[in-house]
Amino acid sequence: MSEILRIEHLTKTYGTKKAVDDLSLSINEGDLFGFIGHNGAGKTTTLRSAVGILDFEQGNIIVDGHSLLDQPLACKQVIAYLPDNPDLYEYLTGIQYLSFIADIFGVGKLEREARIAEYAGRLELTSNLGDLIGSYSHGMKQKLALISAFLHEPRLLVLDEPFVGLDPSAAFHLKEMMKEMCDKGRHLLFHPCAGRSGKAVHPHRNY
Repeated sequence: MSEILRIEHLTKTYGTKKAVDDLSLSINEGDLFGFIGHNGAGKTTTLRSAVGILDFEQGNIIVDGHSLLDQPLACKQVIAYLPDNPDLYEYLTGIQYLSFIADIFGVGKLEREARIAEYAGRLELTSNLGDLIGSYSHGMKQKLALISAFLHEPRLLVLDEPFVGLDPSAAFHLKEMMKEMCDKGRHLLFHPCAGRSGKAVHPHRNY
């Protein structure tokens, strides 16, 4: 079974407080991991460390066979990360933003058009793609950010609180999209857990 992510003895400290204490885990083909725990348990810190945003004091993170410490670019090429409060370019339209993301990851014209049509349709954002992002509600921005994360079909998708701001219909379709991604052999790590079917792990070993 293919392993996409391995965290080895990760420790991250803020001042004198250990946010993540000697965490080890691995994610294999088709796995869906949901992080649960109280505020301050280290969930977001673990996610940000795993995608190369935060440095850490001890341990190592291996993404698709590459060490994040030694080959960060190779790691980030196979990852899509959606933070809990994504920053979007508000003076672009929705479609301009998605085209920008597609260009970054080298998604071809036909592929991007098909994927944007599919995901925007499922999340009910199609009619708003021509509007400026600055005019979007919080929920609409969250939908756009989700489409951008799925757009290049990453091997590892990392989502931090992806359901915040979504209406019930969009939340349902997102769960279906996440399941389909795992069924295709891709990998997903997210917080919080949206149900009881995923594996739940606690980033802080003492929690």
